[in-house]
Amino acid sequence: MTERRVVITGMGWVTPLGTDLDGVWNRLLAGETGIGPIERFDASTFSTNFAAEVKDFDLRAHLGDRADDHAEAGISTKYALAAAMNAVTQAGFAGQRAPDPARCGVYLGAGEGTLDYDHFMATHVAGWDAESRSVDSVKWAKRAHEGMNALLELEQEPHLTVTHLAEAFGASGPAFNCMTACAASAQATGEAAEIIKRGDADVMLAGGAHTMIHPFGMSGFIRLTAMSTRRDDPQNASRPFDAARDGFVMGEGAGILVLEDLDHARARGATILAEVAGYGSTADAYRITDIHPEGKGAAGAMRQALGEAGIDPSATDANGRPFVHYINAHGTGTQENDKTETAAVKAVFGEHAPKVPFSSIKSMLGHLIQAAGAVELITCVKAIETGWVPPTRNLENPDPVCDLDYVPGTARDLNPAGGVDVCLSNSFGFGGQNDTVCVRRYRD
Repeated sequence: MTERRVVITGMGWVTPLGTDLDGVWNRLLAGETGIGPIERFDASTFSTNFAAEVKDFDLRAHLGDRADDHAEAGISTKYALAAAMNAVTQAGFAGQRAPDPARCGVYLGAGEGTLDYDHFMATHVAGWDAESRSVDSVKWAKRAHEGMNALLELEQEPHLTVTHLAEAFGASGPAFNCMTACAASAQATGEAAEIIKRGDADVMLAGGAHTMIHPFGMSGFIRLTAMSTRRDDPQNASRPFDAARDGFVMGEGAGILVLEDLDHARARGATILAEVAGYGSTADAYRITDIHPEGKGAAGAMRQALGEAGIDPSATDANGRPFVHYINAHGTGTQENDKTETAAVKAVFGEHAPKVPFSSIKSMLGHLIQAAGAVELITCVKAIETGWVPPTRNLENPDPVCDLDYVPGTARDLNPAGGVDVCLSNSFGFGGQNDTVCVRRYRD
């Protein structure tokens, strides 16, 4: 039996640079940044008081009156709904509903909802008995009942994002959510493609959504010393592969792709944007917060994706050009990630590694955590569509151990070299999760 081919027919994103597909893409190519001081809460006392926030977001602008059905949804779920609406609209779903509900599923890497922080903390304060140095459960419950919203508490559950998307778009097929940290939406997309390949669905809405721009989210990563502390220069704080990098910058948003069986897409006359050619997933089996210093897991994920796509990373075309034309880096801007990812790319591509353009859009969007992989995969599809690859912003003083072609500062037009046919999108998460998705130009 011939394996089913999986194609991308729709894409949508909500990012710190906007929600319009082409508008955000053009801003990325221009090297613009969405990073600035945090406005959502008072972060003035935090060592990292800046992030890449989504600004001026209104779900009604994307869903119209249908937004009322999701009024109590968490903010990251609303991001996912908006991104999904844009994706299914581009895919040409009649009435923005699944063409065959039982054969359409949802697979997300959606993060936890946002805590109702003010009421949550007020509840703890009200329940604390200083004299006995213990929590008075009756007082705690009384204050919780008075101030907290049961629906908002329920919406903290990460699977609720899948529930909202399934209801909004009539997808009653396979439904999954994974929480593999920064690799989650790449994993969700890769596994959604596998579901279609084995025939368990014809269409999958895949991707992720997340925000950790709240007091708990920010303070957690600050305590891990993983975030940049350039309080005086936030727009230039995210510096992947730069010698002066001092940590990542928090971002937020969503990315959703419509994945579809090729024959199903053809039958309904869909426009095919790209093909999902391969997927790789590995575990470092090393440490909770550190990636393997030699990048073995990352290299393994890339090799798996390339193997499934039938691409030999040691081969080149008649002009000496590798068959992978662009890698969207995980590229967080931490000391450990950037040098390890560089080592992994060298391990996979050998002497050809310096010939593969390799950039990080986290330098402009910040790190969207569980949404990062899907947004970065959309970036790869746009690179195939346009022949341009986005730059790594703020890469001014390359680290000697980061010596590949990171497209520093300025976007690059690859059309004179033959365009972009094949891309890899890398996503590596805390806990040692490594996922790589390979996409290529669709050809019959």
